[in-house]
Amino acid sequence: MSYSLYKLIQEGEHQQQDFKFCINDSKKIAKSLVAFANTDGGRLLLGVKDNGKIAGISSDEEFYMIEAAAKIYSNPPIVFSTQQWQVEGKTVLEIQIEPSEEKPHYAKDENGKWLAYQRIDDQNILAHKIKINVWKKKNSAEGIYFTYSESEKFLIDYLQKYPSVTFSRFMREAHISRRKAEEILTNFVLMEIVLMKTEKEGTSFRLNKMFDENVLKRFT
Repeated sequence: MSYSLYKLIQEGEHQQQDFKFCINDSKKIAKSLVAFANTDGGRLLLGVKDNGKIAGISSDEEFYMIEAAAKIYSNPPIVFSTQQWQVEGKTVLEIQIEPSEEKPHYAKDENGKWLAYQRIDDQNILAHKIKINVWKKKNSAEGIYFTYSESEKFLIDYLQKYPSVTFSRFMREAHISRRKAEEILTNFVLMEIVLMKTEKEGTSFRLNKMFDENVLKRFT
């Protein structure tokens, strides 16, 4: 049993694994739970330091704080499962989170604000507004309604000339409002005309090489 835990720890922190030495704030844990649920799922190993050293926890207290993080400080609440590992005379609590079908999930921060996060590599990153819009539309019964106007055509032409564009640059170069830029990018990402890439440094959009411009012309 302990060999399996050591094997997990040797992987280090990554897209689907995070270490926590201890829990002293359920709000901070909610951020990790939400990020996992909004992305590819993952596991939280409580009682393990960032360097992989096993410190152990007081499992009862930690479990209640996890429960508060998942049910009180996450919206919608996060479903999780647990497993206890006993090794070196210490307890490590593993929290398993599956990818959610109810995206976006939000975590409540220290100022009482609800924020959506996603997991990028070994970090929890604030989800881009376009990503949040895409999640919402995917879970909505409403279809995609738009006209292939000059603004949409501008984006396609721009991405045929340049490898990628940020949200702010698109809005600035196309001379359109924030709301219109959000609408266009959200629709194009949902239709897989534009691919969205989020990294630690920021979010950018690029043209899907497989897209057929003739499909868009039907909307003119």
